[in-house]
Amino acid sequence: MRYLITGVKGQLGYDIVRELKKRDRLDYLALDSTEMDITDRDKVMQVVTTYRPDVIFHCAAWTAVDKAEENRELCEKVNVLGCANMTDASLAVDAKIFYMSTDYVFDGEKEGEYRPEDAVNPRSVYGMTKYQGEEEIRRNPKHYITRISWVFGINGKNFVKTMLQLAENHSVLNVVDDQIGSPTYTVDLARLLVDMSDEEKYGTYHITNDGYCSWADFADYIFKTNHKEVKVNRVSTEEYLNLTGTKQANRPKNSKLSKEKLIKCGFSMLPSWQDAINRYNIELEGKEK
Repeated sequence: MRYLITGVKGQLGYDIVRELKKRDRLDYLALDSTEMDITDRDKVMQVVTTYRPDVIFHCAAWTAVDKAEENRELCEKVNVLGCANMTDASLAVDAKIFYMSTDYVFDGEKEGEYRPEDAVNPRSVYGMTKYQGEEEIRRNPKHYITRISWVFGINGKNFVKTMLQLAENHSVLNVVDDQIGSPTYTVDLARLLVDMSDEEKYGTYHITNDGYCSWADFADYIFKTNHKEVKVNRVSTEEYLNLTGTKQANRPKNSKLSKEKLIKCGFSMLPSWQDAINRYNIELEGKEK
């Protein structure tokens, strides 16, 4: 199998490469935006048709949720046009294509879990462009669309690293308690994605670590397991915005994603988010040494 990975400098792209190496699957081409700008159709077609991968892991994306509100055109270019280009290239070489989507395609107002087939209703520029990206990817019948949320990995910025940084000079932190979802550890996600690439069970899946929490629960667990004396002051999204005086893109309050389809299709569930944090803490410690 021959693999092409976009967005290799991001959290997930980095861990997909590590997972492929672990399995001794060394025929891969991992690229960042300087090596292949996904918005440049000619460049994408040239790279993909020359390398001719069997599987494309399309991880490159615009992920700055708040900045997307002021930069709609640029966000659309990366998340929609970029997906159109990658899909056309995947069709040209008959490759499977994986696309990382998001809980932001939903409005977060449903009671209970969102299933992959539920109607979408994005409330932000980021969420809308990610859904439009999904629609481009669906033009390739051999597609896997994976909706993920609250991502953390060793190679990049994330909530865990931010909380640990803030713990250095804060004893109390205001953290939102009315947005509920599931953290997703890129090490676990990468392992499952490579497993899925060996199959032909195409479609849209929800993949996160098991269990649900609020951002405040998440922060509490991070501090507890890293032995940080920080009090989490639980606030609503509205209170947080008033306290900080910031403007934010609309975020779904309910990001509970049903992973039932994974089980039905014979794939493994990811471990609990707490288990993932415990292992991530060890990974972070190892990197600091």
